[in-house]
Amino acid sequence: MDKLLVRGGKKLSGEVIISGSKNASLPIIISSILFNNDLELGNVPKVKDVYTLINLLKLLGKNSVFEQDNSNLKIFNIKNNKYLAPYSIMKTMRAGVLVLGPLLAKYGKAKVSLPGGCAIGARPINLHLYALKKLGAILSIKDGYVEAKVKNGLIGNKIRFKKISVGATECAIMSATLAKGKTIITNAAIEPEIIDLIEFLNSCGAKISWGKNRKIIIRGVRTLKPVKYNVIPDRIEAGTYAVAALITDGKLLIKKVNIAHLDSTFNVLKDMGAKIKIFTDSFLISRNKKLRPTKIKTKVYPGFATDMQAQIMTLACLTDGTSVIKEDIFENRFLHISELLRMGANIEIKKQKAIVKGVKNFNSAEVMATDLRASVSLVLAGLSTKGITTINRLYHLDRGYEKIEKKLKLCGADIQRING
Repeated sequence: MDKLLVRGGKKLSGEVIISGSKNASLPIIISSILFNNDLELGNVPKVKDVYTLINLLKLLGKNSVFEQDNSNLKIFNIKNNKYLAPYSIMKTMRAGVLVLGPLLAKYGKAKVSLPGGCAIGARPINLHLYALKKLGAILSIKDGYVEAKVKNGLIGNKIRFKKISVGATECAIMSATLAKGKTIITNAAIEPEIIDLIEFLNSCGAKISWGKNRKIIIRGVRTLKPVKYNVIPDRIEAGTYAVAALITDGKLLIKKVNIAHLDSTFNVLKDMGAKIKIFTDSFLISRNKKLRPTKIKTKVYPGFATDMQAQIMTLACLTDGTSVIKEDIFENRFLHISELLRMGANIEIKKQKAIVKGVKNFNSAEVMATDLRASVSLVLAGLSTKGITTINRLYHLDRGYEKIEKKLKLCGADIQRING
């Protein structure tokens, strides 16, 4: 298996161009199931999760190819529609479960394996199933698969989620787009990636409105007509490279971002000692001489993103003082802590809180990634050491970060992928 060798101690400087959002691309690509015609998407990141989804869609009757040397993804309807999403693919990517709603909306039936993905918590799909039942689906779970059918098409209804869920909101939106009548979703997630899905579907003829009160109204349409659409930039990737600049005491110009999506990350980084100069679609980041500790709690958007928690914790390890980081989204998202401890961190876990006492520096070590964001936190820690950090199990890193070695090398990092 591949490994990363990170020879740290180098201040990063230069420019980083941010890729399209993985978390926005996946549901938009999945929504291609709703279309009769071919579709073209721009700014799609070439990451493992996208390629896994391409393989899944091929089994469901859609061929997908990237244009050479760019991020345009073309999706073709090969008119060989099938309705089975097998465990062999679903075990590696949780977002694959989102095909359930579009398959049901388009063809009236689906059989989808229960999902896999990162080991960061239970993340049950009960809210997905609740939404589909409200729209008239008949569901059963057998042998690790969800089997769904509907007799005369999905029917619009009122859906109120007991808990805010990104995946369930995306499922409900896609399912209701072709349903008969009006669907009202309340207590919906409103992450930028969800708004991007809505804007994409609306550009293709859907009738979806939303407000800041977490209400989404969908008036079902019969068909969708595809248009070329560019996916939003990846706000988590942008935040990750911002931390890379600070943890190496470097200076980076981070380009092709949506500044409005980075408010909560900027607030935390400024509090920790970052100097940020904001431009139209880019920002310049460096730090003051000393990093300061922080106190944060992960929340649903527009609160602080759980996907930035591991990166901020890694930065907090090098501050002068004690930070408190509370994880309120997933119950098992501190798996990176054991690996950071191997590198000399001083972290104590109290239920869903991490008490991080700053140390002077990390020590180089051999470590292992446990999930997507944990893997990049180890890269960040390795960048700040003076020795060689070896990172194993790069599968998770490749799921969400496009060309991370190349981007870091262009900024002066000494990082190398080897076959282990």
